[in-house]
Amino acid sequence: MNSVIIINGSPRKDGNTAKMCRAFAEGVKLQLQDATVETVNLYDFDFKGCRSCFACKLKGSKNYGHCSVKDSIMPILEKAAQADILVFGSPIFLMDISAQMKAFLERLIFPFATYEAGYKTIAPKRCNVATIYTMNVPKEMFPETIVANIESFIGHVFNQPKRICAFNTYQFSDYSKYAVEVFDEESKRKYRDCIFPVELEAAFNMGMKMAENIEYASFRTAYLLHNFVA
Repeated sequence: MNSVIIINGSPRKDGNTAKMCRAFAEGVKLQLQDATVETVNLYDFDFKGCRSCFACKLKGSKNYGHCSVKDSIMPILEKAAQADILVFGSPIFLMDISAQMKAFLERLIFPFATYEAGYKTIAPKRCNVATIYTMNVPKEMFPETIVANIESFIGHVFNQPKRICAFNTYQFSDYSKYAVEVFDEESKRKYRDCIFPVELEAAFNMGMKMAENIEYASFRTAYLLHNFVA
């Protein structure tokens, strides 16, 4: 059975990032009805980023290639490493991914990115990956260089992520309650009503497409084993 793990790095469980993650999940479920799809909200967990203890790099250690810190996020790190499809969803805060997502990626990626020749990856699976970013700014202000750097590490350890974005997000349920002078609420509302559904559809379609690729790969493997392996 195929496993899909979606990591929501937003503090909001029903915000824009969560909605994009749900749309992706629905796309997967439509294509792969027997897949297990789990969404993890990082802000539900009490954990920190890499402690630079280097236990994951210690020769002959049982922790080689594994984070040694035993905390509440450890089971999620183990599930993520075994997923067939792995999704990282984060809002953009201060032109970067959220602190919780950064901490999670440090813990997940660094142990698998070895210092062996060629910086060999020792991830247990080269899973398919998607990244979802939501942000209050328009597309032209998207921090391309920053997220591309993060994605290069993800791509090295697993596979290069497929990226989905939602721009110019509607932040408040009632703009009149907040000190907001640089954004026009009416234009924000129009974007939310007209463009955000298109961005949700893109997330849905990406989920369906990635699930379709997984389904084809599983079928092809089964076919080859049945017909060509004694």
